[in-house]
Amino acid sequence: MSATVSLPPEPDARGDTPPPRAGHSRRHLMASGGAALVVGAALVYVALGVLTSTTAEIRVVVAGAGFVSGYVGFDRVGRARHGPGFEADLWLACAWIALVTVSAALADVLPLAEARDVSKTLRTPALLRPDLFSEHPLGTDRQGLDILGGIVYGARVSLIVSLGAVVIGTIIGGSIGIAAGYYRGKADAVVNLFTDSMLAFPPLILLLGMVAVLTPNVRNVTLALALLGIPSYVRLARANTLVFAQREFVLAAKGVGERNTAIMRRELLPNVLLPVVSYGFIIVAVLIVAEASLSFLGLSIQRPNPTWGNMIAAGQADFDRHPHLVFVPGSILFLTVFAFNRIGDKARNVWNPQQG
Repeated sequence: MSATVSLPPEPDARGDTPPPRAGHSRRHLMASGGAALVVGAALVYVALGVLTSTTAEIRVVVAGAGFVSGYVGFDRVGRARHGPGFEADLWLACAWIALVTVSAALADVLPLAEARDVSKTLRTPALLRPDLFSEHPLGTDRQGLDILGGIVYGARVSLIVSLGAVVIGTIIGGSIGIAAGYYRGKADAVVNLFTDSMLAFPPLILLLGMVAVLTPNVRNVTLALALLGIPSYVRLARANTLVFAQREFVLAAKGVGERNTAIMRRELLPNVLLPVVSYGFIIVAVLIVAEASLSFLGLSIQRPNPTWGNMIAAGQADFDRHPHLVFVPGSILFLTVFAFNRIGDKARNVWNPQQG
């Protein structure tokens, strides 16, 4: 019995070699992507669970290589299954935000070590290094508090403050902007004067002034950040209202005698809301950084209640010997802000393509 020999595809009449079949390309992407995922998972496991006695620099390099390999593998598998339009970074951003949100919501029932009460950590070793399979996977700080628990409770603070400020800013600023864009005239002039005055004032100085006279708690920080963002929402809602106020469906509603409040609620609000919401994702990222900055400066929630900013501030004194005290919360902060920005960019391209 003779063996079958595979010959390369023959050139066509123009001398060009035909492209490989789509099935072969998908199989190749799937195989290489699966291999990259396995390599990435192995490198992360080695960095976090095996190299516990090596220097932090080596562990960071190995873990970074693992994450890069895992991302490449996920991207290739996704393109093989869903086509070239698959956006791996968008899916990973959504998964990360979902993980952070669920962890923050379930922080009180998760099996976390003590992260807030110093009196309960008297027998816990301080400054433990990250060990993925230990009781403290991300280590402990100088007071023996669990860093993983601090990250989860800090995520709760960041999400409550940023999302709360965005919701308040959207409701107040969006309502004012729609009214100003619809009525125009003197009302619009007064609103423009207000927003110009607010935006002309240095936002950092205004924010520091507000938190200096308020008790540093979640509610007051949320209100301060919401007040800071209202002028931007007013301008965005007003600009979109000016576009839709001259559309046929609005003019038709006026022609049949609809009240102005009903027109703004039924005709303008649904069309203005989507661009404002897409902008809100990016504002959430900005406010997370703002809250972390205030915490870092000691002007927001204070220790021992953990936030990402005050965890970074508490660990900076030991950064040279224990870099995980700063690197871990800093990395979580970076990934969360990046994920919200990525989702915001996609939402803006879909819901407000003229500004994409």
